[in-house]
Amino acid sequence: MAQPGLVVASHGRHCLVESPDGGRRLCHPRGKKSQAVVGDRVKWQSSGDEGVIEAVEPRRNLFYRQDEIRTKSFAANLDLVLVLIAAEPEFSEMQLARALIAAEAERIAPLIALNKSDLVEPFERAWGRLVPYQHMGYGVLPLSLRMSGDTDREHLLKHLRGKTTLVLGPSGAGKSTLINLLAPQARALTGEISQALNSGRHTTTATTWYWVDEERTTALIDSPGFQEFGVHHIDRMQLAALMPDLKPHVANCKFYNCTHLHEPGCGVIAALADGPGAPAGRVEPTRHRIYRTLFEELSQAPRY
Repeated sequence: MAQPGLVVASHGRHCLVESPDGGRRLCHPRGKKSQAVVGDRVKWQSSGDEGVIEAVEPRRNLFYRQDEIRTKSFAANLDLVLVLIAAEPEFSEMQLARALIAAEAERIAPLIALNKSDLVEPFERAWGRLVPYQHMGYGVLPLSLRMSGDTDREHLLKHLRGKTTLVLGPSGAGKSTLINLLAPQARALTGEISQALNSGRHTTTATTWYWVDEERTTALIDSPGFQEFGVHHIDRMQLAALMPDLKPHVANCKFYNCTHLHEPGCGVIAALADGPGAPAGRVEPTRHRIYRTLFEELSQAPRY
C-alpha cells in the first residue's frame, strides 16, 4: 500500500524519501521518467530495501532554471528563496537578477542576504549596490557569518521560522557556513546522504533538505549550481513584469507589444534615471542593461 513521504534529497534518478515518522529510504520513480524533486510530497511503496515513487502530489510551485541544453529543477513547494551574496568576492548583479526573476515567475518570496559585514569598506560598496533592490521592495539582510553567533542565528530565524527556504549563493558567499549555523547536523548528514544517493561514491551535487528544528517546521534546502542560471523558460515579453522596478512603468507604454528597448512612447525608457543612485520609482541604468541583455538572450532561445 502506498504511503506518504517527503523528498529530502535527490541526485540523478535517486531520491531519499522521509516518512512522517522521520525514517528515510532510497527511492526510484516508477518508469524511466525522473520527476520527483526535493520538497515534493509523494506516495511511495516498499520494494525490498528500497522504495518506488508511485505518485507526486500537486505542487504549489517549482523553482528551476533552463538554459539552451537542459532544465534543472531545484526544489518544489517553497515559501522563500534566500539569495546569499557577499561583499567579497564582488557579487554579480546579473546572477542576482536571474535568481530573483525565477523566484518572481513562480510567485515565491525572495530574500537577499549580504554576508561579510565585518569587511567595512567592501560591505559599504556592496550595500550601496543593493539600495535599488530595497526600493523595489526586496528584503535585504546584513550578515557576518564569519563572526556569527546566537545573534545572527536569531536574526536569520526570525525570517525563516516555519518556512521551507531554498538557499542559493555563488562560491565564496558563505552558503555552507550559513547552512551549518542554522542546521548543525548538516555537515554530518551531507556525507551520509551523498553515499546513499550515489551508491557509495561521494558527491556534492545533491540537492538536500535540512530540518532546522526538532519539531520539523522549519527547513532549509541547499542546492548547488548558482553559477550558470538560465531563464529560458520565461517568455521575453513577460520579463519586464517580473522585474519590480520596470513593472509599474509598463502600463505607460504607448504600444501594447513594447519591448522597452527603443520604442517611442515607452514608459520604461521614460522612467530611466540619468545615472546610478536613482530615486525610488525610477529605473537604474544598470537594471535596464540587465533587462536588455536578458531580453536579447531570450529572443535567441529556442521555444519549448
